[in-house]
Amino acid sequence: MSDGTADRQLRERARAVIPGGMYGHQAAPGAAYPQFMRAGRGARVWDADGNEYVDLMCSYGPVVLGHQHPKVEAAAARQAAAGDCMNAPGPVMVDLAELLTQTVRHADWAILAKNGTDATTMCCTIARAQTGRSKILVATGAYHGAAPWCTPRPAGTTAADHANLGHYTFNDLASVQRAVAEAGDDLAGILVSPFKHDAGYDQELVDPAFARGLRALCDEKGAALILDDVRAGFRLHLGSSWEPVGVDPDLSAWSKAIANGRALAAVLGNDAFRDGAKNVFVTGSFWFSAVPMAAAVATITALKDEKAIEAMHRTGTALRDGIVDQARSWDLAVNYTGPPVMPYLTFAGDQNHELAGVFAAQALRGGAYLHPRHNWFVSAAMTGDDLALALEATDQAFAAVRKHRPVSSQLAGGPPCPVQQPNPTRPRPPLSGPGRPIRPRWSSSGPATSRSYGGRSGSSRCSRSPSRSSRSPRASS
Repeated sequence: MSDGTADRQLRERARAVIPGGMYGHQAAPGAAYPQFMRAGRGARVWDADGNEYVDLMCSYGPVVLGHQHPKVEAAAARQAAAGDCMNAPGPVMVDLAELLTQTVRHADWAILAKNGTDATTMCCTIARAQTGRSKILVATGAYHGAAPWCTPRPAGTTAADHANLGHYTFNDLASVQRAVAEAGDDLAGILVSPFKHDAGYDQELVDPAFARGLRALCDEKGAALILDDVRAGFRLHLGSSWEPVGVDPDLSAWSKAIANGRALAAVLGNDAFRDGAKNVFVTGSFWFSAVPMAAAVATITALKDEKAIEAMHRTGTALRDGIVDQARSWDLAVNYTGPPVMPYLTFAGDQNHELAGVFAAQALRGGAYLHPRHNWFVSAAMTGDDLALALEATDQAFAAVRKHRPVSSQLAGGPPCPVQQPNPTRPRPPLSGPGRPIRPRWSSSGPATSRSYGGRSGSSRCSRSPSRSSRSPRASS
């Protein structure tokens, strides 16, 4: 890696003109991380100093097809040549609304905006307009945006901003029933994430019985079931994330992956809430820009045509299997939670994410950009070479954790994963190094169908060098 001179200079300039040097979730997650990125292509990104990484954050979710997907870029360029921010939206607005309602089962209509907070806030506003009630129930610890009513940080907010919120525990239907009883006749809606993905905590997939219970409660009380699909939408399923569960919300919030990195969000809803949507006043200076809408049409079309969600699931599964195998071989107890395309790794007994920070910093030095306190994202552009480099970096990262926390002070929280000795005879696929071309799935050389690691397509085990096999997994490196 380079010495970070360009990044340091940018940080110094930023501190003079940006409060704190950076704000929100885009502040670098640790001192080892670059604050500024220069470029992205496929499943790789380059920081301001030219260091290259396999991208396992995807701009915290928006980049679903990979950076600079050619069909998305071409669609955006065509629309930009015609016009973007005009006195009225382009015809592509109708094209996109039609495509969204054709793709998502519960959607009869669409309203477009710019970011996830816009979308979740609109869902709550529409629910209140339709029902004439005030109370919205949210899961304790869930993240739904950065507006005063939902921001996780209290600075600048008032008690009145949260006065119409009630709280429940995710996957605990009894807690929802209690919150519903407290709201009484003033319940406008229940807001829920597709699965529990609170930052810094192990993730938890939804219990289908819990999802069905929410649907039944909303039907009984005449309230809106609101699905916050901002983070997971178009990553788990081409429809809403709960379509495979068999539960349709009344309203859903979307952003992130909807336009492969362009600024766009959407609220989708059913006919029962059409009047509420029609009567609220929502707008924004740039909400009607045509270029992001054209990018969204191309993104959703590519997700379908390229079977991108299936590809992400295969790659995410191989990443999970490789990392879990590595943790066992290093005698480290870990939790690897969430769906394969949006995983999160924690260490048993970790205090204040100390070990996660060691792991993530070493993975970064090894060429994999992931986060110690936020779930990761797999893009459809990841190739076998990308996967191999990512797993090489995570193996180095586990070695750094073992050195930081030796076996004599084994982590609390249960026994370590059983050791699986590596197979030194399996060849490692070539890695993409500096100056070597990157070949995303959608490159002109044709789709990369192999997602092999350790010489076997789809393999979840991770190979190591022959010299490693002669060492105890407790040895540090």
